[in-house]
Amino acid sequence: MSKTTHYDVIIIGAGPAGLAAGLYAARDRYSTLLLEKNGLPGGQIMLTEHIENYPGYEKVGGFEFVEHMKTQVTNFGATIMVNQAVTKLTRGDDLFVIETNNGEKTFTTQAVILAPGSDYRQLNLPGEASMRQATRVSYCATCDGAFYKDKEVLTIGGGNTAVEDTVYLASRFCKKTTLIHRRREFRAQKVLVEELYDAAKKHNIDVKLPYVPVEIVPTADGDEIDHVKIKNVETNEVEELKVDGVFIFAGMVPNTAWLGDLLRRDEHGYIPADPVSMKTCVPGVWVAGDCRMNAAMQLATATGDGVIAAMGLREFFRDPGAWGAKPCEDENGAGY
Repeated sequence: MSKTTHYDVIIIGAGPAGLAAGLYAARDRYSTLLLEKNGLPGGQIMLTEHIENYPGYEKVGGFEFVEHMKTQVTNFGATIMVNQAVTKLTRGDDLFVIETNNGEKTFTTQAVILAPGSDYRQLNLPGEASMRQATRVSYCATCDGAFYKDKEVLTIGGGNTAVEDTVYLASRFCKKTTLIHRRREFRAQKVLVEELYDAAKKHNIDVKLPYVPVEIVPTADGDEIDHVKIKNVETNEVEELKVDGVFIFAGMVPNTAWLGDLLRRDEHGYIPADPVSMKTCVPGVWVAGDCRMNAAMQLATATGDGVIAAMGLREFFRDPGAWGAKPCEDENGAGY
């Protein structure tokens, strides 16, 4: 029989958004639990070797950054449980009930902050995982573009992000940028495609259609990319590209499938919320970070989401009815 434990607030996910929420909740002396599905807190940022765009740090490693946050959170009394993937969240009369993959424990709470994050959609190419670990494969131009000053990169994708970020990399950092897409036409908006071809005249951008990546081949020591194999899908001809880095723009996958019918989500799985308060349609549930619809997908904004969500706890505990009669509408009646 499972053991049930109660907390004032439970935060699902211990990445930057969850840790920031945990810090503020614990400082306000709420009994606070963070449930993390992985063996360590931190989420995707743990895979980042150098962070240069978080205010206050010229450069910091992802592991070091998370360690600082974790220490802050636990010093104020919050509990972090790892290897606790939430499998079910249900709402009772007065409390939420949370079940995890550890069947021995069940948790109850009056307030939930959802911060499960999202994962970059990977292509599962040979060499992709090892070169991601070596920080030679990236999924975020804003995060990692500056590391490729005067270097050559390959970008992969056909949507708005792929087109915009290819121009961003080529115009600001890279000596040469090669973009491949598996079709003859892009999925991106026409105006963005026009901007891409205009930028290609000014910067060293090579657009290759229709090509798919086949393999990312590391150097003998495994520290760098030796070359990338790409294939023309019409002729099956395979080419080898010499590049310093690869940017994959295949979209994101929010970690929200386990939520069931409790909360509505958009067609991609992101959770709608009031962009000012982080409130969802369900009273007592906030959302923070990369799983939020229209999130900026940046470290700084994820922590900001977590702070805003946790700051809403005071009002909620003082007056749960303050959530509003129509929690899914803003002041203009528009839905979120």
